[in-house]
Amino acid sequence: MHDLVIRNGTVVDGTGAARRIADVAVDGGTIAAVGAGIGRGHCEIDARGLLVTPGFVDIHTHYDGQATWDPYLTPSSWHGVTTVVFGNCGVGFAPVRPGASPYLINLMEGVEDIPGTVLAEGVKFDWESFPDYLDRLDALPKALDIGTQMPHAALRFYVMGERGAEHANVPDSTEIDRMGELLEQALHAGALGFSTSRTIKHRASDGRATPSLSAHEPELFGLARAMKRAGRGVIQVNSDFGPGEFEILQAVAEVAGRPLSLLLLQVNNAPDLWRQTQAQMHAARAAGVDVGAQVGCRPIGVNMGFETSIHPFSSHPAWTAMDHLTPAERYQRLVREPELRRVLIEQRQDDAHTRMIAEAFARTYVLDDNYDYEPSASDSIAARARDAGTSPWALALDALMARDGKGMLSHTFENYTEGSLDVIREMLEDDATVLGLGDGGAHVNTICDCSSPTFLLTHWARDRTRGAQLPLEFLVRKQTRDSAAAYGLKDRGVLAPGYRADINVIDFEALHMHLPSVAYDLPAGGRRLIQRATGYRHTFVAGVETMRDDNHTGAMPGRLLR
Repeated sequence: MHDLVIRNGTVVDGTGAARRIADVAVDGGTIAAVGAGIGRGHCEIDARGLLVTPGFVDIHTHYDGQATWDPYLTPSSWHGVTTVVFGNCGVGFAPVRPGASPYLINLMEGVEDIPGTVLAEGVKFDWESFPDYLDRLDALPKALDIGTQMPHAALRFYVMGERGAEHANVPDSTEIDRMGELLEQALHAGALGFSTSRTIKHRASDGRATPSLSAHEPELFGLARAMKRAGRGVIQVNSDFGPGEFEILQAVAEVAGRPLSLLLLQVNNAPDLWRQTQAQMHAARAAGVDVGAQVGCRPIGVNMGFETSIHPFSSHPAWTAMDHLTPAERYQRLVREPELRRVLIEQRQDDAHTRMIAEAFARTYVLDDNYDYEPSASDSIAARARDAGTSPWALALDALMARDGKGMLSHTFENYTEGSLDVIREMLEDDATVLGLGDGGAHVNTICDCSSPTFLLTHWARDRTRGAQLPLEFLVRKQTRDSAAAYGLKDRGVLAPGYRADINVIDFEALHMHLPSVAYDLPAGGRRLIQRATGYRHTFVAGVETMRDDNHTGAMPGRLLR
């Protein structure tokens, strides 16, 4: 008798094969059989009319700190995710010398918008080396599987001290050798790869650029040789792809003999740069270099509400004068005082924030129950205000006051220059790409794109009206087998005998995302944006049910991937 049998579900197995009605049997945390005529199970689930898919694999998260206090890694686990990889973009918390954690917190706060007070309270830093950090993660309870990477910034700072925090400081040969030794040690201990950041967008909260921004070839090649010696690990890079940059990264991958994983997205100031990078990537692949890209499936959306980091009025003196009030008290003042609302709408400040918001209104939308994550320009705040003969500031304030002051706006920050998702469709259809821009655990007060697995299925396979949809089987493969394979996780992402029994049972017709909201559930009472989903009837990790009807069961079958 099997441990578990899921009966009569519509199996989308992660390979891209056509969906089919079948049973799935599980024994000992592993899939035992998929097909018809499967014997009885100690536990049986009737999945008639429901999708049965592999658990989703999210390789681009920033749960480096959250993994030490939150065994559920929400919001990701609310969206069918059963495996996450963090330590991305060159930032993380190991190795770290005693007393040196404030700089790593400062960097993470600036780069990934995770409040320093939250990290200082929540992360205990009871480790020093990267292997120590892995051992600490290994010992913690987990509802899903986790894996992490050696971050360049932490490694540089550990070896070079304060000099390493400044990207213009060049390590000497001894320091390069030491960084290589520690990277090799981390890879042998179980790090899934090495990550670095080479983008000017990444700055510490004190304004300094990320330490790896301008790392030169001797440093990069020294680290690549360490990966060559170890014979394992992925090189993950976030770059601006300026002149000559791709050639440097390709050379690093060639020296290392390891896969190179890039972030690929469309930026408004260079909307065709992604195509150039894509062409370079395919040329490198044709030359035998293992290089791929992580892409998103929707616009990168900056969410703005009265309780988030930024909103149209957040720099206004009339607003900042209410900083001492609770959100409820501020909202009541806005309701009771028409003059306060008039001042906010009509008295513009001549500051960078106000100018930025005024320009952003053309790409900013009301985030309500009718919101389409592929919005039309005619629905923007600027367009709607123009059509109504009113001020965009007035329309924005009305939207933010909705739902008792919990209303939100969404600004399509990147990946949406042309005002449609056709560019993202091209990225998704590229066989060299996998899903990887959800940023779970990061940008907690501005962005909540870790709900992307749910959006991927609902928008692209069911709801899209402004262009062609994509086959469900293709999308599931992208988020399961392909994403897992990008990090060499060949034991998951497919519903077939011998694979890990990470499984979702989904009511596809009912599947939808809730509106984002603000929760105050981080350490030190920190706030974050969360977004839940409805439609995940069951989620299993290694054959153990971790989610039932969109709620956690309390089971902790997850483990650290080494």
